Amino acid sequence: MNILIVDDKPANLLALQKILKRPGLNIIEAKSGNDALSLLLEYKFALILLDVQMPDMDGFETAEIIRGNEETRNIPIIFVTAISKERKYVFKGYDKGAVDYLFKPLDPDILQCKVNVFLELYGQKGKLEEANAKLKRANEKVLEQQKALIEEERLKVLLQIAGAKAQELNQPLLSLLEDVELMENINHNPEKAAEYLNRIKESGRKISDIAKKIKTIHYSDPLPSYHGSSTIISFDREIKILMVDDSEDVFEGLKAFLGVQDLINMSWAANIKEALIMLEQDKFDMIFLNHILEDGTCIDFFRTMEKEGIETPVIVVAGHGDEMLASQVIQLGAYEYLPKNRINSASICRIINNTLERCRLRSDVKRAQAKMAEMSIVDELTKLRNRRYFIEVLEGEFERARRYETEMALIMMDMDYFKKINDTYGHLAGDMVLSEIGKILKEHVRRSDLACRYGGEEFAVILPNTSRDNIYAAYDRFREMVSKHSFEYGSKQFYITVSIGIAFSNDAKSIEDLLAHADQALYQAKKTGRNKVATFTTGNEQDD
Repeated sequence: MNILIVDDKPANLLALQKILKRPGLNIIEAKSGNDALSLLLEYKFALILLDVQMPDMDGFETAEIIRGNEETRNIPIIFVTAISKERKYVFKGYDKGAVDYLFKPLDPDILQCKVNVFLELYGQKGKLEEANAKLKRANEKVLEQQKALIEEERLKVLLQIAGAKAQELNQPLLSLLEDVELMENINHNPEKAAEYLNRIKESGRKISDIAKKIKTIHYSDPLPSYHGSSTIISFDREIKILMVDDSEDVFEGLKAFLGVQDLINMSWAANIKEALIMLEQDKFDMIFLNHILEDGTCIDFFRTMEKEGIETPVIVVAGHGDEMLASQVIQLGAYEYLPKNRINSASICRIINNTLERCRLRSDVKRAQAKMAEMSIVDELTKLRNRRYFIEVLEGEFERARRYETEMALIMMDMDYFKKINDTYGHLAGDMVLSEIGKILKEHVRRSDLACRYGGEEFAVILPNTSRDNIYAAYDRFREMVSKHSFEYGSKQFYITVSIGIAFSNDAKSIEDLLAHADQALYQAKKTGRNKVATFTTGNEQDD
C-alpha cells in the first residue's frame, strides 16, 4: 500500500517518514508539486499528505490538478500546513479537494489516527461487491416507495402550512375571544355592546380572509377510460412534456401510448444540446430523458441542470431495468426511473400523474418554508423586522462600526399614552395605529437603515455608518409627521404622539451599553413632556 508525502523541506519529509513507518506501508516522497504529479503517473496511492506552501506550485494548485484527472480524482488528500487556521484558508483547501487538514507542529497521535482511517477505507475496496449486492436488493424497492414519498411530502406541506396559518390566525382569534369575554360583563350597555360587536365582526372577517388563503392540495386523479383497457388523466391546464431521445421513433411511440390528450403538448429533442436550448426558450412541466444520448448520458444532463439551475422534473427512460442506475439517477434528482420494456399507457399516465403531484407538493413546501422563514424575522402586524432579527443585526453593525472606526446610531421610540387608544377605541384600533406607524417609519428611513418593531408599542431603527449632525433633525421631522397624522377607526378620528431616544456606538463599549443609552434617552424624552426627541450624551445628560 503506497502513501505519497509532498513537502519541499527534507526535515519535514523525514519527520513524516518516522511517524508513519510500519510494515506493509510504502512511503514515497516528493519535494514539489511537479514531482508529485510525475509520481502519480507511476504508482497507485491510497493517500496523499500534501504541504500547502511550496515554491514552484503550492498545495492548492497541486490538489486542483489531481482532482481534475480522471485517474487520480478519488485519492484522498490531507493538507499538512503551518499557515493560518483562518476559515478562508481552510475552506479554500476543501474547495480544491482536501478531505482533511493537519496543522504544524504535527501531533503524531492525531496524524496516525487520521492516516489509519483512510488506509482502512482503502483496504476495504475488496468488500465493495458485497455492499453493491446489498444496495441492489435495497434499490428494488425504489419504485415501490414512490407513493409513500408523495404522501410524506403531502404531509410535510400540510404541516408547514398549518404552522404558518396557526400563527397568522392567533392575533384575530385572541382579539375575538377577548371581546366575547368583555361582552359578558357590559351590564346591558348598548353602546359598549355595539362597539364590542363591531370588533368581533372585524376579527371574524380577518379569520375568514385567512381561511380563504389556505388552499387545498390538488389531485390529478387517474380516471378509467371509456374502453376500460387504459387510463387517462383529468388535467385542468396544458401539460408540456419534453422527450429527449436520439430516436424519433421512441418519441412517436410515447405519443401513441398517451393517445388523444388535448391538454398534453409533446416536444422532442435528439440530444442534450438541443434539449438545453429548448429549455432556455420554453417552460416545460417535465422531461422524459433517455439514459444514453449521442452527446452524453442522463448523468451529464443532471450535472448541467444543477449548474444551470434548471428545476424541471425529470423521468429517466433506459433500455432495460437496472436497479443500480435507478438508485443513482434518483439520488441525482430524477423523479422516476422507467425501463423502456415497461412503457405502456398505464405506466405513462401513472408517472405523469405522480410527477405533477410531487412537483406541486415541492412547490408548496418551498412556499410554506419561505413563509415560515419570513414570519421568523418579520412582525406580522407592522411588516417591519421583529426583535429577534433586530438583535442579530445590531450585534453585527456594532462590531462593524468598531472594526472600521465608523459610527452607527440607534433610535428607540415609544407611542405616547398608547394604552388610552386600546382602552378608548379597542385593541383593533391599537393594531391599526401600530400598522400605520410601521408604514410611516418604513417610508422615512434610508435604504441602508433597518426599522424594527422592538415590542408592544416600541420601535427601533439601526442607522449604520452615519454621523451625528443630521440624525436629530431627521427624527424630529418624523416625530412631527406622526403628531400631525390623522388616524381613523370606524367613525372615530384621533391623533397620537411619539417619544424618541437617540444613542451612538462611539459612546458605548457594548451593545448592552448602546441599548441602555437609547433607553435612557427615550426615558428623558418622556420625562420632559413626551412628544420629544432626546439624545444620549457621554456625561449621562440628555438633550431635548
